[in-house]
Amino acid sequence: MALHLTGATSQRDQQEAELLVRPLPLDLFPAEGQEPALTAAILTEELLLDGNSKQNLATFCQTCEEPEVHALMDLGLDKNLIDKDEYPQTAELERRCVSLLADLWHAPAGATGCSTIGSSEAAMLGGMAAKWRWRAARQAAGLPADKPNMVCGSVQICWHKFARYWDIELREITMTPGRLCITPADVLAQVDENTIMVVPTLGVTYHGLYEDVAAISAALDDLQARTGLDVPIHVDAASGGFLAPFTAPDLPPWDFRLERVKSINASGHKYGLAPLGVGWVLWRQASDLPQELVFSVSYLGGDMPTFQINFSRPAGQVIAQYYTFVRLGREGYRLTHGVAYQVARYLAAELARLALFSVLHDGDPAKGIPAVVWQLQPGTDPGFSLYDLADRLRSRGWQVPAYPFTGALASQAFQRIMVRRGFSRDMADLLLQDIRQAIDHFEQHPISVPLSAAEAASYNHL
Repeated sequence: MALHLTGATSQRDQQEAELLVRPLPLDLFPAEGQEPALTAAILTEELLLDGNSKQNLATFCQTCEEPEVHALMDLGLDKNLIDKDEYPQTAELERRCVSLLADLWHAPAGATGCSTIGSSEAAMLGGMAAKWRWRAARQAAGLPADKPNMVCGSVQICWHKFARYWDIELREITMTPGRLCITPADVLAQVDENTIMVVPTLGVTYHGLYEDVAAISAALDDLQARTGLDVPIHVDAASGGFLAPFTAPDLPPWDFRLERVKSINASGHKYGLAPLGVGWVLWRQASDLPQELVFSVSYLGGDMPTFQINFSRPAGQVIAQYYTFVRLGREGYRLTHGVAYQVARYLAAELARLALFSVLHDGDPAKGIPAVVWQLQPGTDPGFSLYDLADRLRSRGWQVPAYPFTGALASQAFQRIMVRRGFSRDMADLLLQDIRQAIDHFEQHPISVPLSAAEAASYNHL
């Protein structure tokens, strides 16, 4: 029954009442529109059903932004980043970011690069360039170029996508007990004349540890000296590229200081501290980016080269990335990430005290990213699985994923906390309290059938 109201606002109140009892369109495109403020209010309440991003300890992405970043994002909302002729100053900010990253990653003069939607697109651009370089060299030598492969450790899904999309054999070296990262020997056993690149990861998604890029590079140098086989390296520094330069200055070289490193990708919206979604890819020199991958666009008002996979996108993320570089500088990044590492190490120490858990990565900045990764103590059965623990924590709003590793560890459960900007010691204590209470709950209410990986309904951001 419709409401009939009187007074100066009766018509608006009538419309509001009707909208509040009308379901939002689910499948059929609406015939008519409706009042903007109330539509936004209804959607705002619907989005309350999402999890609290501050409690999302599964994601690598930033969930804490300064008010100034929001203002700058608004300035880029209606600017198409690809249209460099119309928005030359925005294009200049992107160029500055590339130059600053070239400095940060010790690139020689002549390095080139660009922003992307995220690190996945950046990784694929680096992989495409490697394939094109390899194919050109094979064809120039009169050799077949129909069976390219790439060698890597346990990688995130973007590399599986890349291999499938571009018809490349993925030689993924999976994990074994006691060996979570790839070794030089692993790599040498897999590379051959068809290997377009080796991809070590600076911060493996599964456990957060850094793979030894310098040792892998040295092994490939020795291989070339012995056999003449020249295999380039692309470093997947999605997380570590914005951590190691500030928090692990004594880490063996992993970037362009190694001549074999031809390209690097990193995620600006992870530990680059920019808002979603921006990534970066850099090549050691312009010749490492084959010209066949660069397209000339003239219909936007000027003759502009482009080599991103994605074309149109808003400029706000790149503007905000440059703001963050200038706002924080090296010291600001060191301090910000240093706090994350301190909180991670505190969490790891407290979890180890519980005696139920074996910590695989304790957030040591010399070993990996500010994450804590653990498993149940081998040989013990506490009466619940890590999937049960993850499920119990979700009832308190925490997203702390449980998931299997790869290879010989694919049947075991591990759990991970990503510590990011804005996750304080106070929040860590609240999380630890909820973990202890969850364990107490399981002791008082034993689980007859623990959850399995297939039954656990959660995202793990691998």
